[in-house]
Amino acid sequence: MSNSAGADPRAIWQEAFGSSRHRDADFTTMSGIPLDAVYGPDDGEFPGQYPYTRGPYASMYRSKLWTMRMFAGFGTADDTNWRFKEIIRAGGDGLSTAFDMPTLLGLDSDDPMSLGEVGRCGVAVDSLADMEDLYRGIDLGEITTSMTINSPAAPIFAMFVAQAERAGTHRSRLGGTLQNDILKEYQAQKEFVFPPRQSMRLVRDTISFTAAEMPRWHSVSISGYHIREAGSTAAEELAFTLANGFAYVELAMQAGLPIDTFAPRLSFFFNAHIDFFEEIAKYRAARRIWARWMKERYGAVSERSLQLRFHTQTAGVSLTAQQPEVNIVRTAIEALAGVLGGTQSLHTNSMDEAIALPTERAARIALRTQQVIAYETNVAHVADPLGGSYFVESLTDEMERQAEAIFEHLDTIGGGSMLEGCIQGIEDNWFQGRIADSAYDLERSFNDGRRIIVGVNRFTEGNDEEQIPVLRITNEDEARQLKRLDKVRTDRNQAAVDEALTRLGAQAADPEINLMPALVDAAQSYATLGEMMATMAKVFGRHVEVPVI
Repeated sequence: MSNSAGADPRAIWQEAFGSSRHRDADFTTMSGIPLDAVYGPDDGEFPGQYPYTRGPYASMYRSKLWTMRMFAGFGTADDTNWRFKEIIRAGGDGLSTAFDMPTLLGLDSDDPMSLGEVGRCGVAVDSLADMEDLYRGIDLGEITTSMTINSPAAPIFAMFVAQAERAGTHRSRLGGTLQNDILKEYQAQKEFVFPPRQSMRLVRDTISFTAAEMPRWHSVSISGYHIREAGSTAAEELAFTLANGFAYVELAMQAGLPIDTFAPRLSFFFNAHIDFFEEIAKYRAARRIWARWMKERYGAVSERSLQLRFHTQTAGVSLTAQQPEVNIVRTAIEALAGVLGGTQSLHTNSMDEAIALPTERAARIALRTQQVIAYETNVAHVADPLGGSYFVESLTDEMERQAEAIFEHLDTIGGGSMLEGCIQGIEDNWFQGRIADSAYDLERSFNDGRRIIVGVNRFTEGNDEEQIPVLRITNEDEARQLKRLDKVRTDRNQAAVDEALTRLGAQAADPEINLMPALVDAAQSYATLGEMMATMAKVFGRHVEVPVI
């Protein structure tokens, strides 16, 4: 709740807190000392109050713990469906889907470019048949689902909607998140297909589609995670991510959507790296900046539009193949930073991810790490427990200052538009160059010993010990997927596929038409991902990055 002029911040917070539903827990220390829900001066800032530095909700984790959303995907859809059900049985309350490299690039498993990569780094999804297998036996009306996919996000999302409705869950009941953040693909992750402006059309279409038909769905998860994994600093992760968020806001507003109709369904995805206090300050600054820009620049009125909500994943690049058990410690520290920073959902990486996809045991330990933080440490009893710390408040202010300097540059090169500034920054390789420079500087600090990595450049005793068991994806798994795809092509009505793809191509040529209905129709005909992407590529073209020299 926002403060009104002259109102008592604590009284306003108390009213909002009191009207919240609270979970059944003993809010005391282990010694029996009662804990208040928040600490700070009566005239200070409180969680749930603009600009939300201390958290988006008045009650924070007193009402609901963060969603423990474990990332999973490997082999075939049947394989991953089994892992999903294991996660649910182990206490996970949200699913997050990892797709393999061919799927991320919009390729079918039988494409020559897919050879040797099918099912290796995530699950292979070629058609509606795979999507049906992927979520078989899971009530998608009850559990929320996240899908980490970007360039082919629209057709994959179309398959997801089609399979849910075939299974009896109307699209209006589906809750979850589509990553769908194409800007950071050009900046950092490089899994792009179409040119930037054509890709942004698909993002626009998914935002409009979900705003109209899927009130529980987050249409874009604006992702700093991959920017940080590519080597950016924490401040660059913060600034680039929020700048991309502002770009999506302007994109949707240009499409005629009132800001408060779609902004509440934009979410964020941040990295939780190993520099503990810097990460906490980053999350606090992110909420503050987003609230101010949404209110002052874009005219949002709804509190839900001002409240930045985010998912966190612990840092994959911090994990080491040497002494992999030490990664459990790293992940616990990083996860704790995410919780103290007020995350709404959290994925903890498994100890073996620097070597291979997680084993069932490693994934369970990663989930147990969250559960220890949630149920044993009592850190969730108090909102923003580090708020007011001289150190954390100073770091928060510095994060904001560095981010605003970057926004000023992007606003200038975009002629007053953050949307144009982000696209121009991509086309000029400005983002890519900044990330490359930061990654180089960090790597040098490791190589010359200024920064220590346990087990890598110091404390290497034990590196020669026997490695832990790892999950292997075999050629037989790839063969099973190819056989599955061949059966789909044989059994489907080819005339219906051809008709759906022809309609998709015709509508792609008209930038005013929303492509999501045509993509859902194509998915229902069992057109493959590669066929849908190739149809759009004939109209949109394909992007080729010019490298920085």
